Amino acid sequence: MKNINYKGYFFVAPFFLIFLTFNIYPVLLTFYYTFTHYEGYGTPEFIGLANYTRILTDTAFLDAFANTWKIWGLNFVLQMGIALLLAALFSDLRFRLKGVGFFRAVFYLPNLITISSVAILFNIMLDWHHGSINQMLLKIGLISEPINWLNGPVTAQVSVALILTWMWFGYTFIVLMAGVSGISKEYYEAALIDGANRWQTFSQITLPLLKPILLYVLITSLIGGLQLFDLPMLLTDGLGAPEGALNTMVLYLYNQAFRYNNYGYAATIAYALFLITVIFSFITFKSMYREAKATKKRG
Repeated sequence: MKNINYKGYFFVAPFFLIFLTFNIYPVLLTFYYTFTHYEGYGTPEFIGLANYTRILTDTAFLDAFANTWKIWGLNFVLQMGIALLLAALFSDLRFRLKGVGFFRAVFYLPNLITISSVAILFNIMLDWHHGSINQMLLKIGLISEPINWLNGPVTAQVSVALILTWMWFGYTFIVLMAGVSGISKEYYEAALIDGANRWQTFSQITLPLLKPILLYVLITSLIGGLQLFDLPMLLTDGLGAPEGALNTMVLYLYNQAFRYNNYGYAATIAYALFLITVIFSFITFKSMYREAKATKKRG
């Protein structure tokens, strides 16, 4: 029997110890807290499935769920629309636009700014009386009086969605352009020779071949959107004002844990958020797989 050298285990042991301590243990402990009433001190009180029962009838959580989807949905449609339009323009052989690298850097720049700086910037720009956005709209005659952007439920949600679009469309554009660069130019040249117009080229060549990339963007954007917290937190009083319109699921989780010291219920919200993300990701994957399978059969 050969002698086994166990020295290698000592080299990998630190990684596993850190991973178990700071990753696995908190996940398991949080799961345990979902069955308890715990205020952050003392011994957690075991209450069984009471937290799970509560979350199904908690109107505040359901409102936060709806708010999150409204903001993310508008942001995703605008973000994807702008990124697809730019990708179509830069991949069109008729335009032959130059400087793609420069525009990638410019469009991605907002994503490099810290979220706290973005919040301060737009708090100033969206100011009711002296904000530059109201001043500009008044000057060109699009509005007759200043709009209190962050004081109305609808305008507040639209404002956050537009800020997120401004921050993330550059990233989406870069990902889509990476996908476009993988499409053979022969397809576009053949379409150009056959007399296909821009819409036909985009809808029949670019869009179908970008579906895997679009799926990736959708899933990652969905995961990030369901975790929306920092911008609504910094733009408002931290409670989701106005009228709870910016109270997202993660903001509601945060307040339950650190404002109301209800760690057990906050842990339940965290697992509910995880379950929601898994379910919608699975539905998206499944629908895309079925569509790809149907396309393959037709081909």
